[in-house]
This record gives sequence, structure tokens and C-alpha cells, in this order.
Amino acid sequence: MKQVATGALMAALALGATCAQAEPERLLTRAKTETLIERSAHCGTHDLSWQEVARVERELIEQHRRTLAPFATKTIPVAFHVIYNGATGNVPEDQLTAQIKVLNAAYADSGFAFTLASVDRTNNAAWFTMTPGSTAERDAKTALVKSPQTTLNFYTASPGQGLLGWATFPSSLADNPDHDGVVVLYSSLPGGAAAPYNEGDTGTHEVGHWFGLFHTFQAPNAVSTGCSGSGDAINDTPAEQSPAYGCPTGRDSCPTRSGLDPITNFMDYVDDFCMYQFTSGQTSRMQAQVSRFRPGI
Repeated sequence: MKQVATGALMAALALGATCAQAEPERLLTRAKTETLIERSAHCGTHDLSWQEVARVERELIEQHRRTLAPFATKTIPVAFHVIYNGATGNVPEDQLTAQIKVLNAAYADSGFAFTLASVDRTNNAAWFTMTPGSTAERDAKTALVKSPQTTLNFYTASPGQGLLGWATFPSSLADNPDHDGVVVLYSSLPGGAAAPYNEGDTGTHEVGHWFGLFHTFQAPNAVSTGCSGSGDAINDTPAEQSPAYGCPTGRDSCPTRSGLDPITNFMDYVDDFCMYQFTSGQTSRMQAQVSRFRPGI
């Protein structure tokens, strides 16, 4: 989950907002965006427990043993749930369409495609600022979710705790289907006000979690760092001790391990313009997780 400084961007303008908005609101938005840049963005999708990680690995190994046919491209319907508060956050249709285009470009080589299936809009102040695990999140998702076994439920809101977004992992679908999906800050969609996170790749990042990917800097256990082992369970993502911000070309946070930090990877924390790829290993893991835990898509 990408995360921003607490309170940042709560009044950010969505693309398509009218030019008649008052100057003080524009200045407030600019100030909060600058706070976001200064304090850097973070991702807070809740990690799986180590027991759950072990279970997932066992099931993926078994899935690999049973799988004979090559992975066929899957087209995933996306149900957008636009949650807003009065005049703030009611994302226009063109931004939703643009987000679909961003996802299709990002996952074009991974065997996944996306199509806009539906859009619903809800004016609810409490849901608009929901946080992971909150009553507001539970209520919003229970009321709005559509066919989670076959559909990507994509919620836009203005989360509390400064979050840019979060997602659920594939292994959680069977036990908690109504909770499934991704939530992103509405102004992180393409053309939104959350620069430098406003090109739609918060959505790309969170969908990566929804497909089962960890962060590139994931630690293999609670007492290690990203330089230890292969915390993200991917062999072809170089080890990374901690998240990267901005676009730090040449960063090498694990000098005793081979390869520079994977700063261009969608599962790091860099600015949207800097991230543009998944590795072959990540693609294989996404396909395996979908085959095992999301067979309906």
C-alpha cells in the first residue's frame, strides 16, 4: 500500500474540477501536495503473517506441480466504486478510463488485461476517509462489492492516516470475499492532484498486491532487512534494504548483494514516472497466485 504523510491531500482536486474553485482551496491543495512530496510516500498494505506466507508458498508449489497448460491471457472486469464527500472526490469518467489504460499498459506483458465493467458513486463522508480494517471500510465494501470472485473491485476515496492506497492478497479471497479489492486515493488517478503520484501507478502498485506481489524491499522475516534472503519471493528482483523514493538512479542499498536496487519496479515506492516494469519472476508469481487463489478470473 502506498501511503502519504498523515492528513496530506485530503482536499486535493480531481481532474475535471471546475476552474471556478476559490483560490484558498487551490492554495491548500498545493500546500498539502508539497507536504506529500517532502515527507515521501509509503505503502501500508498489511503484510501476511509468516504462517500465511508459508501456506501460500506450499500451495503455489502444489499448483505448479498440477499446472500443465500455459497461462492464457485473462481479461478482468473492473468495478469502480467512486466514494466522495460533497464536492470533493467525485472522480470523472475520463479519469477512470485513463486508469484502465494505465493498468493495461503496465500489465501488457504479464498476461492480464482490464476492462471497465461498471461505475457507481456514493456520497458518504465517513466512507470517504476510511482506513484499512476500519468500520467504514467494512461497511463501504459490504455495501458496494460486486462479484469479487470474478471482478477487480477498485475503490477511490481519500483515506485517513495519509494513505495512498491498499489492497487485499489473493490468499484472502476465499475467507473474506466481500473485503476483496484495492482502495486508492482519488487524486492519484491519472491527471489527479497528488503529484508526483498522479499518473495512475498507485493503482498499478496496489493491483500488484491484489495479484499476490510483495514489495521489492520485503524482509524475509520480522528480524531481517530487505538485504537478507529473498523477502519478496522473487529471484530476479535485486535485494533492496528499504523503500526508494523519487527516482534515485544507481541506488545500491545492499552493496554485498548483486544488482542495483530495482527502483523502476512497480512494487517499490518511487515516483510514478520512475516505475515502469515487472520482472519475469514477478509475472510468473502473479500468474501462479491467480491460478491458485483467483480461479474465477
